[in-house]
Amino acid sequence: MISDRLVIEFDKALRTLFVPATTAREVPGSKHAEAQLSDDERNHAAALMRVNHVGEVCAQALYQGQALTCRNPELRDALQQAASEETEHLAWTERRLVELRGRKSLLNPLWYIGALTIGIGAGKLGDPWSLGFLAETERQVEAHLDHHLSDLPWQDRKSRAIVEQMRVDEISHAATAVRLGARELPAAARLGMQLASRTMTRTAYYV
Repeated sequence: MISDRLVIEFDKALRTLFVPATTAREVPGSKHAEAQLSDDERNHAAALMRVNHVGEVCAQALYQGQALTCRNPELRDALQQAASEETEHLAWTERRLVELRGRKSLLNPLWYIGALTIGIGAGKLGDPWSLGFLAETERQVEAHLDHHLSDLPWQDRKSRAIVEQMRVDEISHAATAVRLGARELPAAARLGMQLASRTMTRTAYYV
């Protein structure tokens, strides 16, 4: 029933925003000793991890929106599998934020609603375009994580291990989207996504 589906999807949103995420895999870097960081280094690492946490909140919403409008059962299963791994990323970044004495973005509900709307819109364009949007999103996330790896304090091995594993998973998600028939997005769409991502990351660094 439609009402039951709405309740399930609303529950997913509440869990993403307000319930601590869980992980089946061991948190990357959990066996590393905590690095000696200055206050500025710790605050910077926490801000970068907050940005990554926002990215994972958005990923949950994007996958949820795309799955809601997906026409292909195989694609829906792939989206759900990717969302499961993104939930682990959510747990990893959340835990690292606590360790760095940081906080989540105050705008997480806004980020979630925006990403869910985009995911639904991408799904309504059809599966090939939805997959193309997914592949391009993951490529941009990969580039974003590369930047964080160069920007994190070199001695913060715990944060770096999390970002490195997230990068591996995002590359895999992009490859899966291509394998399932992703259509290459127009240059204007890719540029728009880059601009929106830049706005989100710059805002989430502080708020």
